[in-house]
Amino acid sequence: MDRNTGTIRKPKSTDRHRSAGAVLLLASLSGLGPQAAAAGPGLADVSGRSPAEACTSLAGHSIPAEVIGLPTGGAMITAAELVSAAAAGNENGEFCRILGAIRPVSYTAPDINFEVNLPTAWNGKTLHFGGGGFNGRLVSGLTHYVKQPASERTPLARGYVTLGSDAGHQSATPFDGRFMLNDEALRNYGHEQIKKTHDVALRLIEVRYAAAPRFRYFVGGSQGGHEAFDAVQRYPDDYDGAVAGYPAHNLVMLHLSANRYARALHAGQGAGWISPAKARTFVSAVYEACDSLDGIGDGIIGNVSSCYEATAAFRRQDAANPLRCDGGSDTGTGCLSDRQIESLLVMDARYDLGFSVFADDEGNSVFPRWTPFEGSTFFDGGFPNLGGDGPQQALQFLPGDATPRYGIARNLALDTLADFDPTHYAGRIADLVTLISANSVDLDRFQASGGKLIFFHGAVDDFIPVYSSIQYFERLQRRYRADALHEFVRFYTIPGMGHTTGPFNARISTLDALEAWVERGIAPGELLAIDANDATAGRTRPVCRYPAWPRYDGEGDPDRAGNFTCVTD
Repeated sequence: MDRNTGTIRKPKSTDRHRSAGAVLLLASLSGLGPQAAAAGPGLADVSGRSPAEACTSLAGHSIPAEVIGLPTGGAMITAAELVSAAAAGNENGEFCRILGAIRPVSYTAPDINFEVNLPTAWNGKTLHFGGGGFNGRLVSGLTHYVKQPASERTPLARGYVTLGSDAGHQSATPFDGRFMLNDEALRNYGHEQIKKTHDVALRLIEVRYAAAPRFRYFVGGSQGGHEAFDAVQRYPDDYDGAVAGYPAHNLVMLHLSANRYARALHAGQGAGWISPAKARTFVSAVYEACDSLDGIGDGIIGNVSSCYEATAAFRRQDAANPLRCDGGSDTGTGCLSDRQIESLLVMDARYDLGFSVFADDEGNSVFPRWTPFEGSTFFDGGFPNLGGDGPQQALQFLPGDATPRYGIARNLALDTLADFDPTHYAGRIADLVTLISANSVDLDRFQASGGKLIFFHGAVDDFIPVYSSIQYFERLQRRYRADALHEFVRFYTIPGMGHTTGPFNARISTLDALEAWVERGIAPGELLAIDANDATAGRTRPVCRYPAWPRYDGEGDPDRAGNFTCVTD
């Protein structure tokens, strides 16, 4: 990526194979410390050794900067351990667990901590795992991928080399934005850690197996879905396919919208706040109006567009709204005041930044609405997302405060609920969009290389609204002919699915679908989702390609996907 223009360009050989001497020279000219160049012996081919020898011999070795496609200080392997298939708690088979650090160019920036797992019985494929929140924790690659059915084997157990990182910083909480004050750490989080971790893993694969991967995949959800978008938009030569679940791809606009969301709840000294009891009253009314519109009352709102029509009265601020408190004042938990209805209306309205931040289309300066009137539970993840004891605990306050404070204004004293005006930071916001959002619809190189993208989003996601993904897909539809887009992108929306839970806590074998598409040319149609909620565990639903949704056929077991039909009317 050209850092001056923000455009994507194909790496040249001089970019991808920067010599170690050049990195050292750059470090000396920049006045950087010795951390800019990794020490230790270089890697040598270990493919002919026993699995134990091949693994443990890698510890303490370095990976030179010239094999990493973006500027770094090289990488160091800090630990390499062969994990036995019989080890306690290990369900992944025998594998070599490698931990290491990719050194920064600037001594002020933190390392990128990474993990690469090399199975003894390798299937010739790699799976890059995405992170979550603001990252800041090491993604191990030892677990199931995002929303994978628990009954299936993990990718590592299936023979995948798996890899992940902490994105270049460590944080104790999911939305600690202090790392954004460091330019290199911010770039790493924004997207560069993906390329750097990938290239380190590729080198380890070469020395362990004396072979290159046959297929390379990326799977992630939320921030990991954002990173999957980064993979296909910025580094299309490195991946054959990607799965992006509920992606936080339009990151800067998402967090600016979250700031407005939080402001609404704080309005009038907190008069706009909707307590957990009031949220339950409101949500119950929405589900009573909408649950059966898809042919069955099962706690899942399938017919979302009709639901929005059915809840039109709830958007009124007069006596025609059955949820409005008498006179519009707050008179108890069984109704909503005018201030509280206004908070819901703010969530329901798209957010227009008021100025362009990127010269492509409105997708980078207009963020779509949230879903309060279409089934948001406001308890996604099991806790009150609007704040348990007041608006200061609202989920959206956290990212809506961190990115403006640390990434945009870089002012630790800023009151982002009272004193933050995006128009005062137009240039910085435009720069930040280029650095940390993954919102480009230019997938030409990924398409030309034969890459495949599957992305999906829950219809009642309270963390990232489904309309963010719908907006992106509709922008893709404007760029590519329908038949061309159909050949390399599939997009699904899932009624009842939230961000982490939801009335239908979907589990989907998306990696299987991606493998079949990439490796055997079998394009995915409808997918199958399994509910992981304890009370309804095992019920299934079809996962329909947008804009279709699953309607109950009127007969047969309502817990079986085969008794639903994907429709668009």
